[in-house]
Amino acid sequence: MKKLLAAVLAGTMISACGASVMAEGDVLVMATNAEFPPYEYHEGDEIVGIDAEVAALIAEELGMTLEIEDMAFDSVLAAVQSGKADIAMAGITVTEERKMTVNFTDPYTTATQMIIVAEDSDIATPDDLAGKTIGVQLGTTGDIYVEDVEDATIERYNKGFEAVQALLQGKVDAVVIDGEPAKVFVEQNEGIKLVDEAFTEEEYAIAIAKDNEELLEKVNTALNTLKENGKFDEVVAKYIGDGEAEEAETETETEA
Repeated sequence: MKKLLAAVLAGTMISACGASVMAEGDVLVMATNAEFPPYEYHEGDEIVGIDAEVAALIAEELGMTLEIEDMAFDSVLAAVQSGKADIAMAGITVTEERKMTVNFTDPYTTATQMIIVAEDSDIATPDDLAGKTIGVQLGTTGDIYVEDVEDATIERYNKGFEAVQALLQGKVDAVVIDGEPAKVFVEQNEGIKLVDEAFTEEEYAIAIAKDNEELLEKVNTALNTLKENGKFDEVVAKYIGDGEAEEAETETETEA
């Protein structure tokens, strides 16, 4: 499947020799932040993960090729609004505030915000975060939700693994981040663990510009087709169900 994805991605870059340049309308441009395993992350020169592969399958259903634009998480919705990208997939949680600026497809997964702490931490529930220093990824729902934690100090990082590194170095008391990436970070780093109780529950969906109702309908139809024919579940099982999520190559092992 990863080789298939690479071929799909390669198809978005037409070389000067050989095939003619594809019309702009035949390319589906996806905005993402490839620092979010297992949904999107770098593997060599490619961006892979659940969102990347599902987007490639959606593009295939639409008779298009996929092009992925990697950017900061807090820029992905703006890219859709401005027309720089057709869709945004980056583990994006549906919120009422975001609905004011973009349209969302039907949700494609239910997710949780989880708390990562040091193994010897006294933080055992979300209530224990009161008065603590919490690391989050800038612009995420984790960033938004921790604002309500009483007397907490919030440290914001551009990438999730940077918040985890801060925890490992004792600069923060906890990290609040989406559940599946949280599992990967804990698996790959000794000395940290997940708090059993989820911080929040939420739904992910694909973001599309407000004025592009036609694309919204087409993507929803394609997404539903992938769910019905089992291809969506196959992608999810590849990264989560059979343990491959824990094998995702991330930058958590690099030194800050």
